[in-house]
Amino acid sequence: MHTYYRPGGTLGSRGLCLVIEDDRDIRDLLTLILTRIGFDVHAVGNGADGVAAAWEHHPVLVTVDLNLPDMDGLEVAQHIRARSDAPMLFITARAELDDEMAGMASGAAAYLIKPFRPRQLTETVNKLCPVGPLTAHGLESRA
Repeated sequence: MHTYYRPGGTLGSRGLCLVIEDDRDIRDLLTLILTRIGFDVHAVGNGADGVAAAWEHHPVLVTVDLNLPDMDGLEVAQHIRARSDAPMLFITARAELDDEMAGMASGAAAYLIKPFRPRQLTETVNKLCPVGPLTAHGLESRA
């Protein structure tokens, strides 16, 4: 399932965030939070769709669940990293230090453990994709 959301309001978008998450409730929560902080969101429910969407849409940020139904999230990250320098945020129930280390080694810029607080997500995203005076109004393009 693919879902694309565009934030409302007068400010420009902070860019496209790709959400790769198989749990619909979490995918919807991520979409809600990310659109509220100014991102356009393209949300998918499996790894193969996520890799294809990353290659097609060139997001400025990617969130990846590690426990996907068709591919391991680490593999998804490696495929995306082969063609994209966008920061990747892993959001997963895998809470062991070895899992976090493997995630960081496969290209993650940050790692959040489920359940997470919306404020944690917002703060982490703002560190990965800072809002500047130009990006907040959609005047600066992001590579």
